[in-house]
Amino acid sequence: MKIRLNRINIQLFIVSAARNRAALDRAVAFDVLFGQRLERCIRGRPRQMQNQIHFISGLPRSGSTLLAGVLLQNPRFHAGMTSPVGSMYRALEESMSRKNEAAVFISDQQRENILRGLFSSYYNEMSHKEVIFDTNRIWCTKLPALSRLFPEARVICCVRSISWIIDSIEKLARQNAFELSGLFGFDASSTVYTRVNSIAKSSGLVGYALDALREAYYGAESSRIMLLEYDDLCRNPEASIAQLYDFIGQPRFKHDFDNVEYEADNFDLQLGAKGLHTIRRKVEWIERPTILPPDLFQRFQNDMFWRRA
Repeated sequence: MKIRLNRINIQLFIVSAARNRAALDRAVAFDVLFGQRLERCIRGRPRQMQNQIHFISGLPRSGSTLLAGVLLQNPRFHAGMTSPVGSMYRALEESMSRKNEAAVFISDQQRENILRGLFSSYYNEMSHKEVIFDTNRIWCTKLPALSRLFPEARVICCVRSISWIIDSIEKLARQNAFELSGLFGFDASSTVYTRVNSIAKSSGLVGYALDALREAYYGAESSRIMLLEYDDLCRNPEASIAQLYDFIGQPRFKHDFDNVEYEADNFDLQLGAKGLHTIRRKVEWIERPTILPPDLFQRFQNDMFWRRA
């Protein structure tokens, strides 16, 4: 026989089962908790992230992996290379857009809840970490939404001379002389000029990131971003990281800049770019000449707009 329970039945059961004051107090506490949970279910309140979240974005080959390796030394923090959250976020946006005919049934509040829920679901297993840093170059283009989803969040934008970014990518390609790289579409007939052109265009690895950075830098939410120069991070890591801690409002931590570790060999090998996310153990500045032809190196010298501001 099935027994049908409703709130009245639960109330009667609680009262009749209370034999003494202590039992009654426990019953009332349970009833209050039950009511609160029921109210949340009815109102459809999404589960909130218990961690504080910030974002790492900016330009490629500008120290984001190095930064993640440094931040990981703090046991309260979680950081890493580009995570899948950005691509999932973008997929959710598209599936909830008018491209989907059923999107007419999705309200803005539901969209917000779903996007916020993506972060809480993905980082659920990181609940023991107080601060999460999610890395993706897409975040520079999502500041209006991120400011509503996570009002306290900040974006650390790693930046560097565009010429040296191009140089670093070309150096990596030449180090893997017998492995075609997905960074250049696995093209076996490319030259340094075609490789540079492919990544410098607006849909390319560097061009897209530079356009996204401009959007964030000149946008209404620019106060939420901090530019972290690769040169500064390498030359004076202690001061650079201290500035970051102050920017996100976290107590400073004593980092060991002589023993920083991070690698993602499986990911890099799949991309045909071995060493892409491998960092040197010691944070230091190393001078070297460029391997780019002079005309290519000079071509991007005026693209560091943030240095002219």
